[in-house]
Amino acid sequence: MLQALGLGPAEETLYTALLARPTASAEELAGQTGLEWAETDRILRDLVARGLVAIAAESGSGAPEPVGRAPGGRPDRYRLTPPSVALAPFLVEQRNALHRAEAALSILTEQYRSTAAHPAGSVVEVVVGVDQVAHRFHQLQRGAQQELLVFLVGDPIAVPREDTGVAESSALDRGVDFRVVAARSYLDGSDMVKELRESITAGLELRLVESLPLKMVVSDRERAMVPLGTADCGGEPSAIVVHRSGLLTALVHLFEKEWDQARPLYTSSTGVHTEPAADQHPTEGELEVLALLLAGISDRRAASQLGVSIRTVERRTRRLMDLAGADSRLQLGWHAARAGWL
Repeated sequence: MLQALGLGPAEETLYTALLARPTASAEELAGQTGLEWAETDRILRDLVARGLVAIAAESGSGAPEPVGRAPGGRPDRYRLTPPSVALAPFLVEQRNALHRAEAALSILTEQYRSTAAHPAGSVVEVVVGVDQVAHRFHQLQRGAQQELLVFLVGDPIAVPREDTGVAESSALDRGVDFRVVAARSYLDGSDMVKELRESITAGLELRLVESLPLKMVVSDRERAMVPLGTADCGGEPSAIVVHRSGLLTALVHLFEKEWDQARPLYTSSTGVHTEPAADQHPTEGELEVLALLLAGISDRRAASQLGVSIRTVERRTRRLMDLAGADSRLQLGWHAARAGWL
C-alpha cells in the first residue's frame, strides 16, 4: 500500500508495525516483524531522517546520545510521526510526478506524429506479430477514458480470450462507454453467448448485424486498430493503428452508421436474443412497484400504498430483477433507466 509513496516492503512492514503500538525499540520491532535487528535499526534510522518516524522523548539528563541509544544507555524507542503530516508531502510529490509524466507523454506523442521518420505524420502505423498486436490492442482498451467502439467479426483480435475479458471488465469499471456491433457469425458457440450475456449485464451495449466489413476497435476517437490479413507478412498476424486523421473520422462514421442500423441484443435466462420475448416486459403492476422502490419507499410501505401484500411486492421485485439480470436493487434501477421502463 505504501510502496506507491516510495516505501520499500521492509519499510512498510516496520511502519505498519509501529501503527499498533505507541512506542517500540528496534529490538521489539525486529522480534515482531521477523526482520534482522541490524536491518531494523538501519531502516528506523532512515525513517527518522525522512521524518516518518521520531525518537520518543525519554526522561533523563546529560549529553545527547547517538541515535540508537537513549540517555543512560537505554535503547531508543520510536514512535510514528502523524501520517497526515508525514505522508502528505510524499503524496503531493507522487501526484506532481504523475502530472509531469502525462505532460511528457503528450509532448512525445506530438513529436512522434510530426517526426519526419514516420510518413504522413504517423497517421498509420503497422504492427506485426501476435505479441505486438495483442500489446497494442490492450493499450487501446486499457487507455480508453471515455469511449470504446468495437466491431466483432469471427475470432477475437489476436488476443487471448481471458485477457480480452479482463480488459473489457476494466473499461466498464472505469465508466467507459463501451459499444459493440457484432456480426451474427460471432455468436456461434455457446461459450461466446454466455460471455456476451455477462458483458451486457455488466453494462456493455451490444447490437447485431448480419455482416461487417472489418474488425475494429476505436479508443476515445483518438486512435483505432484494424487487423490485416497475414499473407503479406509471412503468415504473422498484423494490424494497422490509425491516429487522428480523416481516415479515423471515416472509421468512426462507419461505426455509427452500422450501430444505427444494427439490432439491439437482449439477455434472458436462456441466452441472448435480438428481440425481447413477450413475457420479458414488466407488467403494469411490476412497474408500479418499481416506481415506488426507486423513490426509496420500503417494501412494506409500497404494499400499503398499492393495496397488496408485502409478499406480492417481493414477488414483483424478484421478477423485475430476473428480467434485468440484476443481482441487486441498485443494478435493477440502472437497468430500468437504460431500458426505458419508466
